[in-house]
Amino acid sequence: MPPLSLLFLALAVSIDSFGAGFTYGLRKVKIPISGCFILALCSGAVLYFSALLGLAANRVLPENASQMIGGFSFVLLGVWALWQILRERKASPQEKKDEQRERILLKFEVKTLGLVIHILKLPTAADLDRSGTIRGMEAVLLGIALSVDAFGAGFGAAMLGLPPLGLACVTGFMSALFVYLGIRAGKGIAKAGWMGRLTFLPGIILILYGLWRLSRPFRHPAN
Repeated sequence: MPPLSLLFLALAVSIDSFGAGFTYGLRKVKIPISGCFILALCSGAVLYFSALLGLAANRVLPENASQMIGGFSFVLLGVWALWQILRERKASPQEKKDEQRERILLKFEVKTLGLVIHILKLPTAADLDRSGTIRGMEAVLLGIALSVDAFGAGFGAAMLGLPPLGLACVTGFMSALFVYLGIRAGKGIAKAGWMGRLTFLPGIILILYGLWRLSRPFRHPAN
């Protein structure tokens, strides 16, 4: 069921986009339609590239090996996402400030590269000129930032036989859509305690999907 799998994975890797958009909405930062289009293109391009790498690996590995590696990739990505959330919640206020400061200090290395690292570490800092609007290069950086964590998902999805172009298109569209919806929601909600409980959802979805794909050879053994 490729269409359902594509939607399922795109949802899992795009939920963070809603969180970033929600934060922008609270700050009254806007993103025009052109910015959403650029964001979708960049997110899709990163996913497409990672999926092509997975497709190349899939061609030289046995089918069962590809299924196992792809499934394990999603389980590990999900575990990593949950661990990051738990670590952030357990950190003291001072540790969070120190971590934030460390992220920002990275930009002092090489100017162009350092700026990209800053954005990747902190997607909500993509409004470089503090204009209150995400456009042009800022949308490019935001798209890359939001898709970096999904790089492994694209690789694993291709190894499981999902089409790279379809995955890239659906994920790019959903990332832009979720950022837009997040901004709209953030503008209308000053505080939303229930949002914090949703942060676990992407990791759980990735783990469940990985386990489901790992069980496939046992559910459909080769004759």
